[in-house]
Amino acid sequence: METKTIQQSATFNALPMDVYEMLMDAKKHAALSGEPATISREVGGSFSAWGTHISGFNLALRPGQKIVQAWRALDWPTDHYSIAIFEFNAADGGTKLDFTQIGVPSYRYEGHCRGWTQTYWTPMKEILEQGSTSDQTRANVEAARRRIQTGSL
Repeated sequence: METKTIQQSATFNALPMDVYEMLMDAKKHAALSGEPATISREVGGSFSAWGTHISGFNLALRPGQKIVQAWRALDWPTDHYSIAIFEFNAADGGTKLDFTQIGVPSYRYEGHCRGWTQTYWTPMKEILEQGSTSDQTRANVEAARRRIQTGSL
């Protein structure tokens, strides 16, 4: 299977630990999608997000600094995992998040690139800076939810 690598960066007007917690705290993570999330805080522990659509396990955790996960989507080939790396660095009173996802199936590359931006970075930024998401961001997340539910990825 052909795979691709996603590389994205996002900046947040929040401390690195606050950005880390948006991804690692199950309740905060669920606030991004409106779908259940379960997240172990242990290396080797499992996680799921967007209900059961996303799953995997933690490979390395350095609170406020780095998350490395074996990560997969439900519609991927059985037992295929990518490696998702989240690196958090203090920058100008906020945080720069550098994200790399290695091993994304080529046929899902564009959708996952869009998904990280529309359903993770944008709502995280709004929640961390304003306390809630905008109407446009909620509409984008709802559209992603419908695509997942109908398999129109």
